Amino acid sequence: MDIDFVAREQDRLLRELTEFLSIPSVSTLPEHAADCRRAAEWLGDELHRLGCPVVHLIEGSGHPVVWAEGPEVPGRATLLIYGHYDVQPPDPLDEWSSPPFDPTIRDDRLYARGAADDKGQVFCLLKAYEATLDADRRPPLNVHFIFEGEEESGGRMIYDLLRSEPERTRADAVLVCDTAYYAPGWPAVHTALRGMCYAEISVRTLQRDLHSGTYGGVAPNALETLVRILSQLKDEDGKIRIPKIYKSVEPPTKQELKTWKKLPFEKDRYLHHEVTARALTGLKDYSTFERVWALPTLEIHGIRGGFVGDGAKTVIPAHATAKVSLRLVPGQRLEKVSRQLERAVAALAPKYADVEVKLLHGGDPVQVDVNHPAFDVLDQAFEAVIGRKAVRVRAGGSIPIVPQLGLAGAPVLLTGIGLPDDGLHSPNEKLDLPQLWSGIEVFARFFEMFGERGAVRQEAEPSLEEPAEAV
Repeated sequence: MDIDFVAREQDRLLRELTEFLSIPSVSTLPEHAADCRRAAEWLGDELHRLGCPVVHLIEGSGHPVVWAEGPEVPGRATLLIYGHYDVQPPDPLDEWSSPPFDPTIRDDRLYARGAADDKGQVFCLLKAYEATLDADRRPPLNVHFIFEGEEESGGRMIYDLLRSEPERTRADAVLVCDTAYYAPGWPAVHTALRGMCYAEISVRTLQRDLHSGTYGGVAPNALETLVRILSQLKDEDGKIRIPKIYKSVEPPTKQELKTWKKLPFEKDRYLHHEVTARALTGLKDYSTFERVWALPTLEIHGIRGGFVGDGAKTVIPAHATAKVSLRLVPGQRLEKVSRQLERAVAALAPKYADVEVKLLHGGDPVQVDVNHPAFDVLDQAFEAVIGRKAVRVRAGGSIPIVPQLGLAGAPVLLTGIGLPDDGLHSPNEKLDLPQLWSGIEVFARFFEMFGERGAVRQEAEPSLEEPAEAV
């Protein structure tokens, strides 16, 4: 490993990351399709520059999947690296202190959409890889890269690819750098991710909008009807009122609960600096960790209908739509939960309304066996650079492709360099630059140590025909 790499190349690295972050690769908006391709091409060019002899942009029905293979290193372990180059929409724009696609440094923090989720973390891994290249541009292990452009929008490109070509997941380990430290100075490895059921609930009560003076009092209002349905799906205490939704939930183990109680937690700081609210809501009989890591949730993301422009327009809306999601926990399955949501909405719909539930995307929850030796190697890398091994925690977010990444039985290491206050999916998303610089060193050390340690175990690793239940 080049120990002076970051200090010597820091200005160049910032220029390159700024260039990457400046591409508005918002996958969910059709008008940014060309930008998503530009981001994929940027990664392809970078992987070529790093000396990968195999680099492909794999085409299909959505945004390209970037696949690359580093130079073959006989006798060394193989690592599959996953990440995504697409980002969330930046709205609301007026809440950004600087333009979301004009990366800006303030107080040693880099602000931009995608800074932490996930472009900055993808960049960290690429630069860690670069830092380990020897004089002949050869890495210390075999590395395959797979980067998708639809993680934020639920596209199927990468799923279809891995279903038709599962051999791409054959590796000694899979590294996913798309999460955060538990707290500053406390690196984390995640033992579980929540799944996702993202849907639209649409209501129609009229053939067209009507004058609210002429017909107010007799015409059914689609927005009012939708709001009443939504209000009955979850009560004021945060309990989801979809029948049987909690029945299959597998509670955390006693060991997990014991570990979580030992974690440092300042409720006031969490409330004011991360949640940015005056109070925490939800099921008060459960701890904060249980609510965000081990219990399903139901959230309303937006409601569309009627008139929302400046000024006044007095109409009774004929049609209204809400975007909602449920986060799923171990024991639950997307297919079953989506049916439960459909049945619950149908039961709540009044006879005068036509109601539809449309599933947009989702995935099952994930549990990871963290007892594989690869996790020990990652601990050693964190301890060498940060001074502390990674704590074992769950994550409240979702990375739907993770189960498919472990198809060949390789352990999936879920970790990251972000911090809890990075503002993922929010205005003023940021990445602390010290996290980036130390992260490059952490993963460079991991690559070197795993290349040597993993090679010893290669023959013992499960084959595609005999998958292990790592994920």
